[in-house]
Amino acid sequence: MSEAGEACEHRDGCATCADEAVAMRVVEPAAPLQGARCVAADGTIALVLLDLVDAAVGDDVLVHGGVAIARTAS
Repeated sequence: MSEAGEACEHRDGCATCADEAVAMRVVEPAAPLQGARCVAADGTIALVLLDLVDAAVGDDVLVHGGVAIARTAS
């Protein structure tokens, strides 16, 4: 388990429920929401809530159910 603020190394799915999660990159804030527009490797763009992680534009996050659940090491 990583310390608070450290990047998660988990990349194979949701560490909480073992369901599939998607690696995405934060590309722009989506004010006034508490989220951001993110893009996956296949070009899919989605609005992702960032309430559970400390992530900024350029960071990679693991997304499950429209919510970033971890920041991943790039």
